[in-house]
Amino acid sequence: MTLRIIATGGTLDKQYNEITGELGFADSHLPQMLTQARITLPYSLEVLPLLDSLDMQDADRLLVLSACRQADETMIVITHGTDTLPETASVLGKAALEKTIVLTGAMIPHSFGESDAMFNLGFACAAAQTLPHGVFVAMNGQIFRWDGVRKNRAAGQFEAD
Repeated sequence: MTLRIIATGGTLDKQYNEITGELGFADSHLPQMLTQARITLPYSLEVLPLLDSLDMQDADRLLVLSACRQADETMIVITHGTDTLPETASVLGKAALEKTIVLTGAMIPHSFGESDAMFNLGFACAAAQTLPHGVFVAMNGQIFRWDGVRKNRAAGQFEAD
């Protein structure tokens, strides 16, 4: 039993550029995070182009879907930006793959202190092992179905739709 982890970017993987003062991407934090979390379940990591989810287009979502279809594993965790995470979850949910797919992200970059990234990643890895086939969102201790979740931007959290 192996877990596939797919990184797509989002706040979880953002880094602060001291020269420009902007948040952007270099390499994914996931290798370090998985080591730090001491994940003992066998896993494979696939890093897709790292994007802010606001920059994700339909073609990017189809790339995520293709990665899920091509994965030999039936348990998949996808790290994703929170702004359009429900849209990608919808694309995956409508595909009705015979896999358990759990999307997660972070409200604060992993590279910052007090980030929710480590908890959300661990929570999503556990959820992928226990949920039935389908597409789910795991954020901040809650699990939502792909077709019943939205980001409450004012509260900075996910909630049932």
